[in-house]
Amino acid sequence: MTDGLRLAVTVLTVLPVRAGTVDRRTAAVAMTSAPLVGALLGLCLGGMLAGLRLAGATDLLAAAVVVASAALLTRGMHLDGLADTFDGLGTYGDRERALAVAKAPDVGAFGVVAIGCALLVQAAALTSVSAVGVVAAFAAGRLAVPLACRRGIPAARPEGLGALVAATVPVWGLVAGATAVAVLAVAAVPGRPWQGPLAVLAALIAGELLVRHCVRRFGGITGDVIGAAVELSTSIALIVVATGERA
Repeated sequence: MTDGLRLAVTVLTVLPVRAGTVDRRTAAVAMTSAPLVGALLGLCLGGMLAGLRLAGATDLLAAAVVVASAALLTRGMHLDGLADTFDGLGTYGDRERALAVAKAPDVGAFGVVAIGCALLVQAAALTSVSAVGVVAAFAAGRLAVPLACRRGIPAARPEGLGALVAATVPVWGLVAGATAVAVLAVAAVPGRPWQGPLAVLAALIAGELLVRHCVRRFGGITGDVIGAAVELSTSIALIVVATGERA
């Protein structure tokens, strides 16, 4: 359990936590724990957002700083996965060609557009999201990790992060995580207790659709696919929470 939690922090954040044993058993714990790491990340970012607003920063400036900080705190890993995944999905050719494009070190047009859209949407949504809403949205976004790594979803390659974590998370682990995040999200939008859980549901649906499409196109998941699912799910969760705040 301890090694799994350390692995989750090491993989999903920039914190220099030394990983212990790294195998599929610890990977299962790490991937199942991803929403917890997301909640802690959201707590830091939500506090930053609230602090900037109290200091007199405009909503747009505070949102931009939080988005930039989120990228730094995650080493830009999820954004990199988003770009690589969309480059692969956008290319012509068979599965091997799509995987080769996704693995290439350069970033193509699809990847640039995907990153730009994600950052723009997240910054716009954060201008009207509360600190609690940030916590809920970032936890909901990390539900994409156990969703993509649940049993029955294969790895696209025999090596790499995807091969280590694919099909490691039991369905009950995903259900437990989603339930916990949904309960947390009840407080995301004051006066609208259903809006937060709705954001969690929307994030799960978006993540599932992307993962299913990637399995069809690539033959399974990769580390990049997991990162792309995180960014997409986080963006959708923020949109739904922000819509509730404006209602």
